[in-house]
Amino acid sequence: MAIRFDRPVSSAARFARRFGAFALVLCLAALVGHRFVGLVTPYFVLVLLVSAGFALLAVLLALVGLRSLWLTGAEGGLDALRALIFAALPIAIGGFAIERYFALPAIYDVSTDLVSVPEWLKPPDADQIWMKRPPAVTAGDRDKQSKAYPELTGRRYDGAIDRVLEAVKKVAKQSGIRITRANGDSGPNPDLEDRPVPQPQPDDGAVADAPEAVPVPTPRPYDDDVAQLIRRANGVTLQGETRTLALGLRFDVIIRLREEAETTFVDVRVASRYGPADLGFSADIAEDYLKALDSELLGIAGG
Repeated sequence: MAIRFDRPVSSAARFARRFGAFALVLCLAALVGHRFVGLVTPYFVLVLLVSAGFALLAVLLALVGLRSLWLTGAEGGLDALRALIFAALPIAIGGFAIERYFALPAIYDVSTDLVSVPEWLKPPDADQIWMKRPPAVTAGDRDKQSKAYPELTGRRYDGAIDRVLEAVKKVAKQSGIRITRANGDSGPNPDLEDRPVPQPQPDDGAVADAPEAVPVPTPRPYDDDVAQLIRRANGVTLQGETRTLALGLRFDVIIRLREEAETTFVDVRVASRYGPADLGFSADIAEDYLKALDSELLGIAGG
């Protein structure tokens, strides 16, 4: 008489596959919703936390299923393997966020100029919902930044502000920074020497021996022109916004240009729109932008 051996079935592995699949679908839905549909960041982070929780549970149940497979030969090895694959993305995102949260200072605003920080043309205002943060950046926050990102400094370029401003706008567009506001970014009208001198039109009663053109006094520049010249002498400030490529996190950016002694100083300020900690993304955005600007203006950068 043949003996039939019935293998036990691991319920833990089966539930692990289900929890892992749910975690992956939830994570992908959150990523797509936040990047393309308009899901606000606080709810996006909350959904990711739930997804990571289910993924972690799936991993624990998958380990139980693999243990049963090893000890008793229970069915469920493929389910456990699928669970681990499904949980990989939520766990990776959660692990990356946790590692950065504890390794980097809990700040959300960085600036290349810690003494005279570029001011917002319009202060960013967003409902933080449950991700509350301090209303203003303190001196302690700037001290944390200087210790964590000592290489984050402004740039000095040996060139006129016109040329540097053109490169600043070009690199901002290439870097995905959308300029929303500008101050001092309107060049003056052409100099008086470049303006055509008005020529009087002769009438029917003109004397034949009279010259065809009579010098006419040229008026001084209008008040608007003078105001533009003053703003241009003080510098240019551009405010914009950008998003990270994969997660779609929103950041506000200030780029300030100041001209002094035939050189132009460029400072950048980047702030996360949501949350008390930017996980180092603000510094990454500022450094990447400045490196791209150095490449664009190669040859005229100074210390």
